[in-house]
Amino acid sequence: MANRAFGVINSAPNFIRVEGLHDYRPIGAFSFLGRYRVIDFPISNMSNSGIDKIHVYLNSRPRSIVEHIGSGRHYNINSKRGSLQMMFTQNNGASSIYNTDINSFMENIEQIERTSQDYVVIAPSYMVYKQDLNALLDFHEATGTDITIMYHKVDQAKDYYRGCNVVNLNKQKGVESLERNMGTAKEKNICMDTYVMSKELFIYLIKRAKNESSAYSFADMINLACHDMDVRGYLHKGYFAAITSLDDFYRANIELLDYNIASELFRPGWQIYTKTTDACPSKYFSGSRVNNSMICNGCLIEGTVENSIIGRNVHIGKDAVIRDSIILSYSDIADGVKVERAVVDKWVKIKKLKAITSNGVTPAYVKRNDIL
Repeated sequence: MANRAFGVINSAPNFIRVEGLHDYRPIGAFSFLGRYRVIDFPISNMSNSGIDKIHVYLNSRPRSIVEHIGSGRHYNINSKRGSLQMMFTQNNGASSIYNTDINSFMENIEQIERTSQDYVVIAPSYMVYKQDLNALLDFHEATGTDITIMYHKVDQAKDYYRGCNVVNLNKQKGVESLERNMGTAKEKNICMDTYVMSKELFIYLIKRAKNESSAYSFADMINLACHDMDVRGYLHKGYFAAITSLDDFYRANIELLDYNIASELFRPGWQIYTKTTDACPSKYFSGSRVNNSMICNGCLIEGTVENSIIGRNVHIGKDAVIRDSIILSYSDIADGVKVERAVVDKWVKIKKLKAITSNGVTPAYVKRNDIL
């Protein structure tokens, strides 16, 4: 079934902004759990579901994603009949109102029209979840609907998912509309920006957008389609995270230190593929202490690490304390430094400032290449 569909990995909406981290790379290129990138999850879902014709749309700062994806061989895409193509946007500035996914699709419309598959599965590059897309395609065909939208029920919509759309359903699971989550209620059906439809309808909605508004996104077109087409919701179950803010990024990483939560995302037989980086094992010096943390390879740990995620080739100095924090690759935390509830970007050196902490909801952020 799945080989009748091609995949589209969509970029994050241009109104979503993740403090600090977004200055250097798109959300799909964000490090996740030290080992992965966020974009690994939608591509792995497609690969595991037998979808091996995939378009990845890039509309700003593409270098880090291009380097990570490379030839795409590490995603187990069939090289004889499949392909993983990166689709670039040439004509839109990064902060332009015209920098929408619709314009990205229009610039590559010939590539979309040339695909031989009957259906398209569209997934976002800023959400983390596991989903067998065969089940989604089966549901779409069985119901005979025009568009199927995947959604997730949440009970923390007041505090998180602020950049996401909400799916408004009727009693028959028909989608009446999409609207932005304004944090007005705890329980909401969050749109996962994951859609199934025919290739012809996909092309029609892209071209129709030109007559509606040049600033419309594909989600705007789906919302319009709810008024004159059969649009159904499909409930997703299991782990789900949307990276729409620094709070979301921090929470999504730290909560996966809980084995029970991580077991919902990482399951036997459903591999999350990523580009591997060979390095020697991490070294733990005498006097070091590590508790409930994920430590990547190549690290030198002399101090204490608690409830934290440490990226590759990080040095934690003697008597340093890292607690409830995310330290990205190649950072150097000097002797005696305390870092608590913080996100430290790549290539940072903390040596003279002895304490970095956050007492609020939002973690502290240290910029890439900074020396403190």
